[in-house]
Amino acid sequence: MTSEFAARYGPWAVIAGASEGIGAALADQLAERGLDVVLIARNGPLLEEVAARLRDRHGVQTRVVVQDLTSPDVVTQLAAATDDLEIGLLVYNAGASDRTNTFLDNEIDYSLKQVALDCVGPMGLAHHFGSAMRARGRGGIVIVASLACLAGSATLAVYSAVKAFQHTFAEGLWAELRPHNVDVCCTPLGMTYTPALARMGVEHDPQTQMRSEDVAREIIENIGNGPTFVVGENNRAMAQQVWTVDRRTLVEMISAASTDFAAKRKG
Repeated sequence: MTSEFAARYGPWAVIAGASEGIGAALADQLAERGLDVVLIARNGPLLEEVAARLRDRHGVQTRVVVQDLTSPDVVTQLAAATDDLEIGLLVYNAGASDRTNTFLDNEIDYSLKQVALDCVGPMGLAHHFGSAMRARGRGGIVIVASLACLAGSATLAVYSAVKAFQHTFAEGLWAELRPHNVDVCCTPLGMTYTPALARMGVEHDPQTQMRSEDVAREIIENIGNGPTFVVGENNRAMAQQVWTVDRRTLVEMISAASTDFAAKRKG
């Protein structure tokens, strides 16, 4: 099984957003399956720690690329950093929201950076690495999204919008690359307990929050089950129900939930 996985998605995987949480768990589990790993994020010291663990545990090759994924030249920089590697798998895991303010209460530059991170970044990397995969006739692209993609929401107007872009973009890309034996999958997540969530002051609730390791495992096991695979049994059940709800009702429902969450954080 491990050799089949590596033959389809190896020899190298690129993980954008790999310094901790889900990204680090993805890197560990992909290395366990025999893939060498390129780790990308802004935090160099954290990336080096992840890389050292992968080499020690799994004996794989690693490459650390310290890069701001909102930079206008991100594709050029990452192309240069990986030019000598055969990339069989791209996982775009960057793009968590660290604010729950209304759109008008955020600086416009903050919202534009969300667009750069969640829309421009995955589009550019998918174009660069996907072109080689299509020519090679194998590979995989995973865009780790959020159930915020289900509908627009107060206090998450831009975040829900960019996640909806990821969802729709991945589905279109899946349709285009499927004939070329390249898997594309958008993997919307529910709330996952990560270091980023802990820094927001949220306490772990095992009833509602999955662990990073469990999320990573489901993602890896379902790369070929695109175009969309919602992670988590409870999340899948909710998504199936939500996608049948009237859009106005849905927006009101999710807005009430996110506004309540924001109020609890501020309280």
